[in-house]
Amino acid sequence: MLLLRFVLTGLLLFSAALHLLAQEEKTFIIHQSGQARPSADSSFLALKDAAGKAMEKGDITAAALYLRQMGQFCYHLGHYPQALDYHLQAGKLFKQQGKEMLRAENLNDIGTLYYYNRQPFLARDQYNEALNIYNKAQQKEGIAFTYGKIGHSYEKQQLYDSAFYYQRLALAQYLQIDNHTGMAKIYENIGSIHEDQERYDSAAQYFRQALALNQQTGDSVACIEIFNNLGDVFRKTGRYQDGLLQTRNALALALKVNEQYQICSAYRDIAKSYNLMGNNDSAYHYLELSRYHLLQIYSQENGRQVALLQTMYDIEKKNNEIAGLRNTRNIIGAIVIVGILLVIMAMLIISRQRLKIHNAALAEFNLKQELEVRSKELSTHTLHIIQKNQLLEELHQKLDDMVKEDRRDQKKQLKQLQSQINQNFNHDQHWDEFRGIFEQVHQAFFDKLREYSENLTANDLRLVALLKMNLASGDIATLLGISMDSLRVVRYRLRKKLNLPQGESLSVFIQSL
Repeated sequence: MLLLRFVLTGLLLFSAALHLLAQEEKTFIIHQSGQARPSADSSFLALKDAAGKAMEKGDITAAALYLRQMGQFCYHLGHYPQALDYHLQAGKLFKQQGKEMLRAENLNDIGTLYYYNRQPFLARDQYNEALNIYNKAQQKEGIAFTYGKIGHSYEKQQLYDSAFYYQRLALAQYLQIDNHTGMAKIYENIGSIHEDQERYDSAAQYFRQALALNQQTGDSVACIEIFNNLGDVFRKTGRYQDGLLQTRNALALALKVNEQYQICSAYRDIAKSYNLMGNNDSAYHYLELSRYHLLQIYSQENGRQVALLQTMYDIEKKNNEIAGLRNTRNIIGAIVIVGILLVIMAMLIISRQRLKIHNAALAEFNLKQELEVRSKELSTHTLHIIQKNQLLEELHQKLDDMVKEDRRDQKKQLKQLQSQINQNFNHDQHWDEFRGIFEQVHQAFFDKLREYSENLTANDLRLVALLKMNLASGDIATLLGISMDSLRVVRYRLRKKLNLPQGESLSVFIQSL
């Protein structure tokens, strides 16, 4: 007998634990009017294809709705991370299209997912954002729905004061719009809070109010849940027969609408009642029925999950293949673009090099032309100076002869004229012009010369310049206004200043600079 009781207790606990997961999901999801739960027969792949076609047609809102249904599909099969991903995608599209009401509903779904991922603070952020949208639109049903979710979340965290507060806020909104379905759900939630706090009379009162409203609206599934809740309350208070009656009502209704979860739950609760009354044979019988239906449910769920995982695997594989093809195409495109850019760059570089060569040749040609012009100017200027100095020398000679004739009346004037001519021999203006032209033709010549001596005078530089032009000694003497003997002395002094060794030609040295 003790062994049988032990087995029954173990089976009850196991069944309760498995059922609790399913029941928790049912309890937590509060469906708004017009918000359809994805059917068990929904094809995930069909939803995926429909979403893709909607995007291709540019129907963004329809695509977002399909994505949301895909998220709900994954949620009901327990794939929370994937469900969250689809809901987030849908939320972006709703926001992009300005569909605020749909976005608010989706935010509530996301809040639920965060809650089940044990992230209550993130869940609350989603609920708050949904509330802001509903408040701006003065959408009372949405406000009430979100308050109910927040309150239920607090109940599961055992924060009962906050849970009561938000459930009452939700009830007030539903009462204003006379929404019996919403009112029934809130009454049920409040009753559940009282039950958690072991205030069973209050719990039963709210459950009865919820049951009455659900019977008015004809919501059979909701009535089944409340019959089960009333049965739990009666069992907890020792009223086993009353509890058994409520549970049998739930079972009859569940069988009528073929609600497998509720059939399983009713059999489990009946087994629990018989166990508490000491009728273990009946308890075992109903527990076996509950376990049978539970295994059937999870067998179907596992089949759907396997099918979903296979579908998701196929989709992922297909997406990877598409991504691979796109990457290959992008790589080929990038290679082509890089090749074209390299060809263009090569052409530009060649063009620039050609332009540089052309400009350099043109500059060289212009420089040669300019040097030729300057050389001609220099030669002309030099010839002019030679001719002028030769004329001055002839005049000087004639005047010298006249002075020797000793004519008293002309002597003074002729001496003045002779003095002016002597001054002209060493006038700096012509030499400055000569040097300017010379430096344009022979750039940096004097700078190189000073590297050999820093003590060169202006007369030394004139002599060097004339030697660089390769003029004859007689022309140089005439240009400088000195005799050939004086020229030899000047050349000797210049060699010493330049520290030229004996035997090295001064002219050759200067030409090498």
